[in-house]
Amino acid sequence: MVKTKKIRIKQLRSAINRPKRQKDTLQALGLKRIGSCVEKEASAPIEGMIRKVHHLVEVQKIS
Repeated sequence: MVKTKKIRIKQLRSAINRPKRQKDTLQALGLKRIGSCVEKEASAPIEGMIRKVHHLVEVQKIS
């Protein structure tokens, strides 16, 4: 069985006064408010979304 890499994404900064595209990206990641965390599998689409909002979130690798 292949073990997939997981990452934990935590929202650190507010989405207020951000472009709609960044707000939509945070929502698509499952982040709703400052301090909220989600765990996702590390895939190319997820990493692309993180790059779009890297200044608002913190990412930790969980293996």
